[in-house]
Amino acid sequence: MTYFLACAGTFLFFYILNTFYITVLYHRGLTHGAVDLRPRLRRFVVRTGNWVTGIDPKGWACMHRLHHLHSDTRLDPHSPSNEGVLGVFFKQHRSLERVLAGLLTNHPRYTSVVSDLDFPVHWLNRKRMWWLPLAIYSLVAVSLGLITGAWLLAVAFLFGMMTHPVQGWMVNSFGHRFGYRNFDLADDSRNNTMVAWLVVGEGYQNNHHADPSAAKFSKRWFEVDMGYGLCVLAQRLGLLTIPPARREESLRPTGRTGTHRL
Repeated sequence: MTYFLACAGTFLFFYILNTFYITVLYHRGLTHGAVDLRPRLRRFVVRTGNWVTGIDPKGWACMHRLHHLHSDTRLDPHSPSNEGVLGVFFKQHRSLERVLAGLLTNHPRYTSVVSDLDFPVHWLNRKRMWWLPLAIYSLVAVSLGLITGAWLLAVAFLFGMMTHPVQGWMVNSFGHRFGYRNFDLADDSRNNTMVAWLVVGEGYQNNHHADPSAAKFSKRWFEVDMGYGLCVLAQRLGLLTIPPARREESLRPTGRTGTHRL
């Protein structure tokens, strides 16, 4: 029993670590400015983010801003309206490759979207060594299994570190196909409770698209945004600041919850 608890704890720790990087540091911090990262933390994220998540912070921010600019249109980098629910898993990877290529060649379509981010694409992508973090984590997992025989622990570590493509797929596909709507928007964004619980509040896509600058994605009493809880914890640790919500009072649910599909 102790061994299985250790495996579960290992998976949960690295799962939350990756999710913290994506939802708090990349998404709410660098991309939308919903939280203000302290200068040291910001530099740390820029240097380590690609190593921890396997995803370039500037590339991720650019692709996500393009998603907001063209949400669920033909120009959306990852929409189930174009690719289908399963197709989004592969489309988001291809879109990130395209975005990184555009940033590296200084294409204005991409550089103009992240002109405020004063740091370059990580050297792992500049040197075409994007695969190195995955290779290192895979080597660590295999070594752990061979040396200790604790293969389940090794798998828990590897899956915890490398689950972000699945997390992104759930948010980008289910969050734009299944769920309810608090706000009548032009896109197909929806609040998917299951995804919100699995990906610390990111499933509240309709709320987030209505108010991208808000650090807190939940709008109704029954909606729980665990990602905002991570923001509050980080603020108490002196890592970031949560500014007053610029539009919190003006954006309230309309009372129309749309169609519950999941």
